[in-house]
Amino acid sequence: MSVTADPSTRTDAELLGATAGGDEEAFLEIYRRHRGRVYRFALRMTGSPEAARDVTHSCFASLLEAPHRYQRDRADLGTYLCAAARNQSLRHARRTWREPVMRRSVDLQPARGPSPLELLLADERSRIVRDALLALAPLHREVLILAEYEDLDLAAIAEIVGAKVGAVKVRLHRARQKLRRALEGYMRRGAVTTQART
Repeated sequence: MSVTADPSTRTDAELLGATAGGDEEAFLEIYRRHRGRVYRFALRMTGSPEAARDVTHSCFASLLEAPHRYQRDRADLGTYLCAAARNQSLRHARRTWREPVMRRSVDLQPARGPSPLELLLADERSRIVRDALLALAPLHREVLILAEYEDLDLAAIAEIVGAKVGAVKVRLHRARQKLRRALEGYMRRGAVTTQART
């Protein structure tokens, strides 16, 4: 264990250097800083908590085994780990792409409302959006998740997915169109239901 500065006050680059030297506390701090984002991204990409845990584990195990693969001048560590999670999630998707979407279960947005009816409606909306999102092709799903759920800018998304910013803009536009089309029927029914209640 290192007797240098408190790991929580060190930069990712310093922690990674210490990790390469065998400092377990430094690696644990990297894990604490980035595990939530990596897990959330993997969960939204795979639709499976179990697969997301596997992806998260693989990303950090790879970083621990070969910290020299990370190139600080190309991206920050969080972006690098999201790119690794993307690659692992796509591998998972290729293995399980024939699995029906309905068998996967993950709440992308926890639904909360003041009344049981509102909770039920919010749950239904969340399920419908989740299913529509999981039905998108992985290339469209990933950019939509990174933009809308992770709130990343186009440059960061481009770095993660290994594409040019222009290509990311096109993918994001198409992903939003496909999601909108998938949700159109539900949105029309929802508008009619809302009007009927008022």
